[in-house]
Amino acid sequence: MADLILPARGLLFDNDGVLVDSEVSVVTSWRRWAKDLGLDPDEVMAAVPGRRAADTVALFVPADDVAGAVAEITRLELEGAADTVAVPGVLDLLPQLIGVPWAVVTSGVRELAAARLRGAGVEPPAVVVTAEDVAAGKPDLEPYLAGAARLGRDPADLIVLEDSPSGVAAGLAAGCTVLGIGAPALHTPAPAVVTDLTGARWTGTGLQLPAAALLRRP
Repeated sequence: MADLILPARGLLFDNDGVLVDSEVSVVTSWRRWAKDLGLDPDEVMAAVPGRRAADTVALFVPADDVAGAVAEITRLELEGAADTVAVPGVLDLLPQLIGVPWAVVTSGVRELAAARLRGAGVEPPAVVVTAEDVAAGKPDLEPYLAGAARLGRDPADLIVLEDSPSGVAAGLAAGCTVLGIGAPALHTPAPAVVTDLTGARWTGTGLQLPAAALLRRP
């Protein structure tokens, strides 16, 4: 099977699960948060992937308590931010992107996103779209439209790299090419899915993905 080349003029990366592996920190923080509020941790965890913290919190606490509950989960997640690591292949791919328009588009708040990136050894790019920057989070298309606009690129010229159903839905709705990252992305409509970014290479006109990493191809 041949490598897959996805043409593009830039890249929009989700953060957690795509650039950084923060799963241990996320699970620990949210389960602790749920238990402290007397909630079912499994039910809460099922609502977390791809959503802004405020959107998840709003599902479980009264409107008047959302701000305080968001502050608490943010505090818990920041405590574990230094323990994140880069997703395989990320630290080899990013140095290839000098001069290439790329951004991080995350459901996390700005402080947490920056802390997790740096904890994984990734210097945040010039463009980082976070929960504070949009009125509607993923799966709404607004975050990825905002990322494209700030890069000065048409969404159709960009590849969105995502791992969650809500993120994949947002990227597709924005009109971007979407690449799923990780086996769970097989349960999304992402046209192409890879195990991780090991061996991924920027060609100058797109992203080349090794056949060995492909779980699904268009």
